[in-house]
Amino acid sequence: MLLLNRREIERLLDPDRLVESLGPAMAELSAGHVSMPARVAAQVGKHGGLLATMPVYLPSPQVLETKLVSVFPQNAARGLPSHQAVILVFDPATGSLRAMLDGTAITAVRTAAGSALATRLLARPEARTLAIVGTGVQARTHAQAIPRVRPVREIRVIGRHHDRAAALAEEIAHGLGVAAKAYDWGRGAFAGVDIICATTHSPEPVVSGEWLEPGMHINSVGLNAQGRELDGETVKRALVVVETRAAALAPAPSGSNDLLWAIRDGLVGEDHIHAEIGELISGVRPGRTSAQQITLYKSVGVAAQDAVAAHLVLEAAAERGVGRELEI
Repeated sequence: MLLLNRREIERLLDPDRLVESLGPAMAELSAGHVSMPARVAAQVGKHGGLLATMPVYLPSPQVLETKLVSVFPQNAARGLPSHQAVILVFDPATGSLRAMLDGTAITAVRTAAGSALATRLLARPEARTLAIVGTGVQARTHAQAIPRVRPVREIRVIGRHHDRAAALAEEIAHGLGVAAKAYDWGRGAFAGVDIICATTHSPEPVVSGEWLEPGMHINSVGLNAQGRELDGETVKRALVVVETRAAALAPAPSGSNDLLWAIRDGLVGEDHIHAEIGELISGVRPGRTSAQQITLYKSVGVAAQDAVAAHLVLEAAAERGVGRELEI
């Protein structure tokens, strides 16, 4: 069994190649060629956390793997990641364990890569102003990923804690060479924005439909079993795209309360989901059809994306001779 740690994965996983590779995999998933059962999660009510398992078999690159991921939103106060994971990769011909990878690093990068793919497909080509809601790991990875697919010239970091937002804005400006500034949460922070990335565990909405302007694109990757980060009006006003309908509409804690609660409240029906991202890739469904449209990519995270990332990591590890062989 090959063991790869976080630092090795961060060196090996090419974010541009990952975005490109996600497209065919998502089309394969929407076409029904991927074996990806529903995520199963054990909830730890006392601490507001969960442990989920996410198995998948992706035929094209021949990847058989599963991810074990814990999601504990309260970890931020403990100085720990809210998401912690391990990915186990198996030989698809024999079922033998082939590799164990740090899943925390892969989850961080592949989630942002999924948003970058959606942004490439849905955001206006001239989109230049990016607002990131949140100050955690996904805020950082989205700040790095979105400028790879759109000519971002300004990044706004929006947070309820101004000092954290200011620190992240400074880090982004220094690391990316893009103008970045902290904004307090509120209507004014979103004025004139082209792309919004909501990356929080907030139980209360951080994006309000009343604040949206024509032509905006929204990526929402936050999940909270007790709440949502988008209000119902945001969902109602947007052309909604998801990874898969089944995953997005699965009961909590696996599915999206952002969508489920909008349906529950009678604001939209299940048919309000316009498309899966793979349907946009294959051309089965169109994406944005006007510059005035508001578009929304609501992500809950799917194992097929983990499989693509794991495959790329293992390919690069084999080419460079990285990793340690262990017996268990």
